[in-house]
Amino acid sequence: MDYEEAKDLVVAGLTKKLKNKSKFYFNDLAKLIGEKPRAAKKYVNQMVVEGVLEYWSSGSTSMYGLCGTGKQAGAEHEE
Repeated sequence: MDYEEAKDLVVAGLTKKLKNKSKFYFNDLAKLIGEKPRAAKKYVNQMVVEGVLEYWSSGSTSMYGLCGTGKQAGAEHEE
């Protein structure tokens, strides 16, 4: 699998699930990609760098979501 295929799988999978939630655990993304965690991590990190996904952490929990989605998307740009 190459990066573009992984990106298409993740974007399509997360878009379907956006009605229910906007943030996903890394393991959810690895399942969508269908790769082992080490290989999936490379794809996920590249998607974060390119701005396809955004990384979110509460301090104890790390999650990912599509950029510009979710309840905090509007509030994060306010001062």
